[in-house]
Amino acid sequence: MQTILLIEDNTDIRENMAEILELANYRVITASNGKEGVALALDALPDLIVCDIMMPVLDGYGVLHMLHKNKALQGTPFIFLTARAERADIRRGMELGADDYITKPFEGTELLSAIESRLKRCAEIKQENITGLPGLDMLLSNASGHDLLADLKENRHVNHYQKKQNIYMAGNRPDSLYYLLQGKVKTYKRNDDGKELIIGLYNEGDFLGYNALLEGAVYKEYAEALEDTSLAVIPYQDFELLIGSNPEVLNKFVQLLARHMTEKEQQLIGLAYNSLRKKVAEALLTLDKKYNAAGNESFGIDISRENLAAVAGVAKESLIRTLGDFRDDALITVKDGHITLLSRQKLADMIN
Repeated sequence: MQTILLIEDNTDIRENMAEILELANYRVITASNGKEGVALALDALPDLIVCDIMMPVLDGYGVLHMLHKNKALQGTPFIFLTARAERADIRRGMELGADDYITKPFEGTELLSAIESRLKRCAEIKQENITGLPGLDMLLSNASGHDLLADLKENRHVNHYQKKQNIYMAGNRPDSLYYLLQGKVKTYKRNDDGKELIIGLYNEGDFLGYNALLEGAVYKEYAEALEDTSLAVIPYQDFELLIGSNPEVLNKFVQLLARHMTEKEQQLIGLAYNSLRKKVAEALLTLDKKYNAAGNESFGIDISRENLAAVAGVAKESLIRTLGDFRDDALITVKDGHITLLSRQKLADMIN
């Protein structure tokens, strides 16, 4: 059951709205002023918030401003409820991040319609943010009515690669889309001197090789297994048919491509302007974020020093010296080659 938080200082309006929403099978919690509403929101983490603007103690604009400072509530749909309908008021609310604006007096159906619309959009955004095969399968199953995840796993050829084995090479023309079932993969480029720069890290549940397929071009990078790896192979013809008949699937891969490009831009900025210590710190945080999704404090990063240097874009000797400095500063520990981060925040806040 989805939870709605109502923040309204008028008792009659608040109770009437709560009754309507409870009849529509929502769980409703209420607050009579903005300060109380903020406290309830932080405690209950509701699925949606309906808030009056003109209230004592803290008005609706103040409520929205305070809630947007909290990471857990930043994506929560927020609907303003007010007797004021001036364009300037509406614009101010939208600029602060409100999702909708209902003007008093209103019908119960208008309130329910606005809430249902915003909850549906919120669910779609969460679905779009699911990476890899689960997100794609959700789109496909919604469209086709059956579970294509099982089809993809069971009916596709699976290639197995040993550690350090090439998956594809720059200059080759792609004929398949790959889905990582087990293991880890890196993509990298080489300069004329043969030095590597790792530009992509992939974990279980990720697609790879879609850049070249979408561009209709050859691979511009190399892909190599970081450990023993299994990849489901989806032939290009099937991929082309999939995106051609399902606009949602094409949009999903365009989103993945755009996200990939944004990450590469940030990496290039770091390589150009960051200090040695900052580069190594960001490389460690990148690996921790990619392979420690559960946020385990004792997680050990298992990667060769050559590969870690290629992620950071620094010489191996400089990397090893910097890791020694980080160990002396109690930022990391190193045991049996595994690197454990002791202070992620200090690494993230490292001065350039």
